Amino acid sequence: MPALELDATAAGKVPFVELRRHHAPLAEELKAAFERVLDSSGFILGLEVERFEAEFAEFCEVKHCVGVGSGTAALTLALIAAGIGDGDEVIVPAHTYIASALAVLHAGATPVFCDVEEGTGLIDVDSASEVAGERTAAILPVHLYGQPCEMEALTAFAESKGLLVLEDSAQAHGARYRGRRAGSLGDVSAFSFYPSKNLGALGDGGAICTDDAEIAERARRLRDLGQLRKGEHVEAGFNERLDGIQAALLGVKLSALEAGNAERRRLAARYRELLPPGCRPLEEAADRECVYHLFPIRVDDREEIRGQLSQQGVATGIHYWPAVHRQPPLRQHASGAGLERAVRWSEQELSLPMFPELTYRELETVAEALGQVLERAAR
Repeated sequence: MPALELDATAAGKVPFVELRRHHAPLAEELKAAFERVLDSSGFILGLEVERFEAEFAEFCEVKHCVGVGSGTAALTLALIAAGIGDGDEVIVPAHTYIASALAVLHAGATPVFCDVEEGTGLIDVDSASEVAGERTAAILPVHLYGQPCEMEALTAFAESKGLLVLEDSAQAHGARYRGRRAGSLGDVSAFSFYPSKNLGALGDGGAICTDDAEIAERARRLRDLGQLRKGEHVEAGFNERLDGIQAALLGVKLSALEAGNAERRRLAARYRELLPPGCRPLEEAADRECVYHLFPIRVDDREEIRGQLSQQGVATGIHYWPAVHRQPPLRQHASGAGLERAVRWSEQELSLPMFPELTYRELETVAEALGQVLERAAR
């Protein structure tokens, strides 16, 4: 995760995320899962991984799930498994975590950046169509903050151009678009199980989900050093296997995901009731079920506001600054287009505390502190 994910200076009233609360009611099940793996010595891939892959595929309403070492690995291997590489261009929204774009580079392709929607910060299909060219081979919609992108228009555009659709679902475990799960909406999808995600491991991990048997089969080889069977390496693969321990722990936590997502939505609704004037929350589309991995607002003078909230013991996050096309490893791939909406999001976005165990009193404390800060700023 980026360094700005957590505000370490805010050690007082309201944490940004608190995993100890989340794990406490699951502690006995987590310990039992750990002991089961310890007893079996199935530490790399194995039965625990296969069991979790089957459960997560069913949850995501897809045929195949391939567990890998991280969300970045999932994006990279998904692209390579789908045949995207040297000479290809992949359209990426300019407002996202850097891993979305780095995965394109790791696959040997070139990221081409497009702008995002003003209200949601999600990929703008019209902007994507403007940057598409002869070398464009794929598009990478990012379901940022837990809200799926506008997939009907996006898939129609992709089909008209013959493009692969790779969903970056790292923040959208369990989200729905018109009744369908995030991760089942494109040709292939990538998930992250970073510990603070809605479904987080006790370490790192990721998964590739797809209905395409060929993509899934190749992804399984690629994650395991290109190995078709023991000792037979048929291509230059990677060491990106999911650990058995993480798979077992994820299986325990998967059982709590739906309840946690429901609580996030209740908390988001309460936030919306209490937020003071002067901040702009994420717009949630009526045809989507956002699972609020984060609760972003947009404010002017963000750094000043964030600093004052920290002084009052309210931890916050920034997701993400700078805009990804302005990150040093990616500047050479920026077309020179302004990407104004993505830049505004990067300069104004502030993430408030959001996790299922956040109490209403803590949430009210956040809203009260934010109201005081914004009132002082308006004087």
